[in-house]
Amino acid sequence: MADRVASFAAQRGITISAAIQLLTDEALRMREHPGIVFRDGPAGRRAGLAGGPDVWEVVRSLRHATTTSGLEREELVATNTGLTLAEVRVAIGYYTAHPADVDGQVAEAEATEEAALQAWQRRQRLLA
Repeated sequence: MADRVASFAAQRGITISAAIQLLTDEALRMREHPGIVFRDGPAGRRAGLAGGPDVWEVVRSLRHATTTSGLEREELVATNTGLTLAEVRVAIGYYTAHPADVDGQVAEAEATEEAALQAWQRRQRLLA
């Protein structure tokens, strides 16, 4: 197991101690929120639904849903994403326990989208 932790740390450029702390924190979060997993990706390590999207994606969808009640938003997001209502609620539960992490990921995604939109608009103006 020590070799696996050392490999995990080396891949991320962190100390073994930091890797142990990260993995322990993630294990505790997964235990507290069944259905949550952690995965690597272009935006770094983040919480996601097992077999589903990242938590930040579900939270963002809930924020952008245009229905009036919380239950209707949950149902709309579940329907539009192919998730069950229970999965949407797992994401909500994780978010309520760790809002700063998820809010940061939403903000990063929105900033990336805004930058891409501005680049596309500049290109369109140039080519018009």
